[in-house]
Amino acid sequence: MTPDDVRAIVMSFPGAEDGTSYGYPSFKVNGKMFTRLRAEDDSLVLIDVGFDEREMLMGAEPATFHFTPHYKDYPCVLARIATLDPASLHSFLERRFRKIAKKSAVKAWDAARA
Repeated sequence: MTPDDVRAIVMSFPGAEDGTSYGYPSFKVNGKMFTRLRAEDDSLVLIDVGFDEREMLMGAEPATFHFTPHYKDYPCVLARIATLDPASLHSFLERRFRKIAKKSAVKAWDAARA
């Protein structure tokens, strides 16, 4: 995928918007960090990925999933966009969306997809 592909998937979620997190460009939903593209390694920060899941992902797909020492104590994983499957990205983002979006937005999104 390219950064434009990532942006298209991210912005397909209701309420997704450009923002900043910790001084870096990011995407937000409901004022909360949704994800952000790390320019330094062309990776996405995928939030709400538990430590066990992160270890499993890195073991199964080390060319895609990784983390840096900065993220070791946070429930997240980094994913290289060049090798990240678009359907996988959508699944990770859907999980985060359901956690941070307003319940009415989630309900409307579910209804539109039914």
